[in-house]
Amino acid sequence: MSWLDRLAENVDELRRANTLQQNGRSAEALPILDGVLAVVTDPTTRAYALVQRFGALINLGRIADLAAAMTTAENAVREIPDPYLRGQMHAFAALGAHLERNLDRGVTHLVQASRALAAVRENDSETAWGWHDLAMAYSYLGFHGHALTAIEQARQVGVAVGVPPEIFAAPGIRLRNAVSLDHQGDTDGCLRVLRDINVELARYVSIGADKLRPGSRAAYGYSLARRAALGEETGADALTWLTGGGDSIRTRDLHHLGNVCLTLAAGQPELALSMLDSVPVSAEILGAAEPARLRSICHAAAGDHAAAHAADRYAFRLAAQRIDRLRDGYLDGVAARLDAQETQREAGRYGDESLTDPLTGLPNRRQLERYVATMLARGERAAIGVCDLVGFTEVNARHGRHCGDLVLQRIAGVLSRVMRRGDFVARFAGDEFVVVLPGAGTTQAAEVSRRIAAATNAENWQVLVPGTPISLAAGWSEVGANGRTLSAALAAAAANRLPSRPLSEMT
Repeated sequence: MSWLDRLAENVDELRRANTLQQNGRSAEALPILDGVLAVVTDPTTRAYALVQRFGALINLGRIADLAAAMTTAENAVREIPDPYLRGQMHAFAALGAHLERNLDRGVTHLVQASRALAAVRENDSETAWGWHDLAMAYSYLGFHGHALTAIEQARQVGVAVGVPPEIFAAPGIRLRNAVSLDHQGDTDGCLRVLRDINVELARYVSIGADKLRPGSRAAYGYSLARRAALGEETGADALTWLTGGGDSIRTRDLHHLGNVCLTLAAGQPELALSMLDSVPVSAEILGAAEPARLRSICHAAAGDHAAAHAADRYAFRLAAQRIDRLRDGYLDGVAARLDAQETQREAGRYGDESLTDPLTGLPNRRQLERYVATMLARGERAAIGVCDLVGFTEVNARHGRHCGDLVLQRIAGVLSRVMRRGDFVARFAGDEFVVVLPGAGTTQAAEVSRRIAAATNAENWQVLVPGTPISLAAGWSEVGANGRTLSAALAAAAANRLPSRPLSEMT
């Protein structure tokens, strides 16, 4: 039984929208999905429709709408205990993060999608499409080996439920692998992969080209055109395959760049260069380096070898930057996990799980209150700092709650690292943290405040939440002085909060 058959309402409309999307007609599918969402009440049906709507927006390149669509879909899916729907949602979320150039969030969604789909027990055609979409996400984010594994899983699941294997041919996966090799200087390797793609096309044509997905046409056409641009005869009509293919930004850009390649192969490099300059293409379809690499080939064909060399070096630099971002994302992910582990170890000194914030591992508000009450009972005093994140609302709105959680974990790690031995750090509520410096006066608190500001500003927030600045607003007070209670001290400190300022005085 198809997953669609399990839905309670408007199944025929959802099936029609699903078929349109699979055939590259997301612009037609979107109003159908909106119409369904306007009338359905069943939570499972709504969750399915919201996930499919999220996918349609991704296909159409409507980046400004992605954050809200993902949050809505994620909230709906959370209420449905179905691994397929979670896997599909995370696969789309990875693609959305790629379009927003948020590599760290994209990688996290890839892992979540893979785990969810692997947990599906009853495979059907919808599950096969889930693996297909995960394969696409892997491919766009540059994980070509994982993409090939996932698309093979899609074929196996599909064949088991009667879906022809050519439906999941997905030539775009190997096409992105091929051009990636060329961007890194391995043109021979690129040509080998392109030839394999064309051999596959010939095999599928022999069994009936009408069975190929429209979305595959542009990828096959571009692989033929790219070979021609590199000087190889293909024996096939690339222009025919570049025609049609749906309304996605992927198809649009492949059409344009494919025509650039064919113009170059026809001996008109100057015209090909002007075509490259006339229409901007997304850096997310074949990588930011592809237009620069084509420009290099055009300059070489025109005899301008200096310009060709410069364009080639630029393409290589763009490709290297992508690899560097992958490495940076990996390192930052490891750092965030280590920070979380360290804060969890610190929290172990203060009590059991009921007194610990589960996200950051820091003591929670209850443990803070017990700690200060014990300190005041001994007649001690302390400096109290209230710190909250500036820009955190924007993080959740633009990048989603997962990235917000990573930011909170990172801040927890920063605060734990800069504290003195014996100081106390707690997550008070939301994005608000409280630090307690036992026995500290103005001088000691000012030094800790400077360390907090410096450590926060030194973090590479652009990797976690690109385009969203993060800072801490901190205010300070005293507890135990003149009989001041914790609640009074917190209120006074909160009233004095200023962004990333060193402490000049306490009230």
